[in-house]
Amino acid sequence: MFTDMLQDILMCYGPSGRERRVGELIRSYVAPYADETYFDAMDNLIAVKRGTSGKRVMLSAHMDQIGFIALGADESGFIRVSNVGGINAAISIARRVIFGNGVVGITAKKGYFDLPATGRTSREWNIHDLVIDVGASTREEAEALVPIGEIAVYLTQFTMLGGRFSCGALDNRLSCAIVAEAFINAKSNHDVYAVFTVQEEVGLRGAGVAAYAINPDLAINLDVTLTGDTPHAFPMAVKLGGGPTVKIKDSSVLCQPVVIAFMESVAKEAGIPYQREVLHAGGTDTASIQKTAGGYLAGCISVPTRYVHTPVETADMEDGLNAVKLVLACIAKDELPKRG
Repeated sequence: MFTDMLQDILMCYGPSGRERRVGELIRSYVAPYADETYFDAMDNLIAVKRGTSGKRVMLSAHMDQIGFIALGADESGFIRVSNVGGINAAISIARRVIFGNGVVGITAKKGYFDLPATGRTSREWNIHDLVIDVGASTREEAEALVPIGEIAVYLTQFTMLGGRFSCGALDNRLSCAIVAEAFINAKSNHDVYAVFTVQEEVGLRGAGVAAYAINPDLAINLDVTLTGDTPHAFPMAVKLGGGPTVKIKDSSVLCQPVVIAFMESVAKEAGIPYQREVLHAGGTDTASIQKTAGGYLAGCISVPTRYVHTPVETADMEDGLNAVKLVLACIAKDELPKRG
């Protein structure tokens, strides 16, 4: 069942550079439906279903989540940290986090109760104002529990909100579940490559490597996107429940018109609700794939998500399920968009 797989994938530990646990979990879901599964040198997980057309379609979603990397401890046993990916310090106070070795800690801000006296606001906090309390009382005790270089992620829980749901790591495990579900149910004359990429949050690093090796005729990336449907949100014509989006632009990519037209025509023909996405900030693996080698046709289907990069990212279940339908409808087409 999609929801069960989604929860499993969401709750798995896997910050940038430490995605192997997530990859092994996803592999357990997709391997029974694949002709081949393997990890490449970057630790991207790749699953393949062979077709007969001679063409290759690459589906991709990144596995990594943002995190806090340990820099060492102070004399009182508090872990000093830096960011792995886009951590927002202002919303990272008094949060439970978990390291890869299972140690649980609490985030705190240095001098939190002195804030009024300093004249600083929460918007002026940065990652170096944060520490993690793991219950240690000395530097030696803390560094024995959490060696330098260990990475923590938000410790969250999956919560249903009617037809919507909230959890950490929706960016981008929600898309991983969508790609896995589409791959499991894929019916296509083309070779279908499901690629679960690494290190997107620290510079779109894994997807281009995979695309270079696969040489796809069409690449469809899946990610989350922001919404304009919350109070005081930046104006954006994307909302929860309106369907997955067809990306036009984000700060890293301008999608090729032929790919946009292909996705929109497929959605209309299949009666799948969709929204057009122009994202004013943020990038996706789509850009890395599009610019690899001599260039590839690359599009992106996004799932509207509120509160991105927080422990309570929120999305609509129907948007996710409609994203699965749109992916399946795209890869079922014999005629793919053409280059040039």
